[in-house]
Amino acid sequence: MSTSAAPTDAVTNSPVATIANAQVRATIYLPDATAGFYRGTRFDWSGVVSSLTWNGHEYFGQWFASYDPTTHDAITGPVEEFLTGDAALGYAEAAPGGTFVRIGVGVLRKPAEPAFQRFATYAIVDPGAWTTRQGTDWIEFVHALDDGAGYAYTYTKTLRLIGASLVLEHALTNRGRKPIATRVYNHNFFTLDRRPTGPDVVVRFPFAPRAARPLQNLAEIHGRELIYRRELQAGETVFTELAGFGPAAADYGFELEQRATGAGVRVTGDRPLSSLIFWSASRTVCPEPYIDASVEPGRTTSWRITYAFYEATPAVR
Repeated sequence: MSTSAAPTDAVTNSPVATIANAQVRATIYLPDATAGFYRGTRFDWSGVVSSLTWNGHEYFGQWFASYDPTTHDAITGPVEEFLTGDAALGYAEAAPGGTFVRIGVGVLRKPAEPAFQRFATYAIVDPGAWTTRQGTDWIEFVHALDDGAGYAYTYTKTLRLIGASLVLEHALTNRGRKPIATRVYNHNFFTLDRRPTGPDVVVRFPFAPRAARPLQNLAEIHGRELIYRRELQAGETVFTELAGFGPAAADYGFELEQRATGAGVRVTGDRPLSSLIFWSASRTVCPEPYIDASVEPGRTTSWRITYAFYEATPAVR
């Protein structure tokens, strides 16, 4: 029996949009500096999926017990974070009191502090300008930002439903005079059928992963699969970097299955991995693939991630 109760969804007046086709339906929170569901300064504000259903299965939803819109990880769905080294764009060159950039968030104020605090909430000096366009089965977000000091970009993210798949299409155009050196990853806050994280969950990779740190007897790797030895309780997490992938884009991928219900998803990307982190808590499972997204002035870089939903045969226990 699970002792980790499913969280109660936060009730907000945040703006949302819904897209759907014959198979998939998704509800997405819209970026909004005053009323948005997520107003933290860690993750890109676009593409925050509050719910996605296919064939009676739920893939994304609230995984955290308490909610504050400015908390760094009070967010849902396949969301992304941009990093320059282990900090943010322009952070290293900014003096205390100066500014730096979080792509998909805005221009932020740098306080007097010894180092960048990835999970902190920084003051937003300029949230940039968001525009949104929507069709029946797609939605496009465009974020335009210019910090006035050499960093400027247009970032476009489109969520598109194609058959039994969700496709994330990205384009980052450097409109400034400074190069944008960044890597980006998708945190993939999966909540398959709102079930707890435990032995019913399996994660399968296209290569044999190797964990960089002990999995604390909570999980283990067998060949290409990561499985759980027992159900994670509230406050317990599994965290490790994974090695073993090669230089080809074919290694950007994994399958995640909830074997008690049969919900499955196959994730693929079109860019090679630069690193791969795995994190999970009692109510979410998160393979986190990183890619390089650096772009010179006047140039555009683009990438795509596809989520193909399927149903596996439920395990008999």
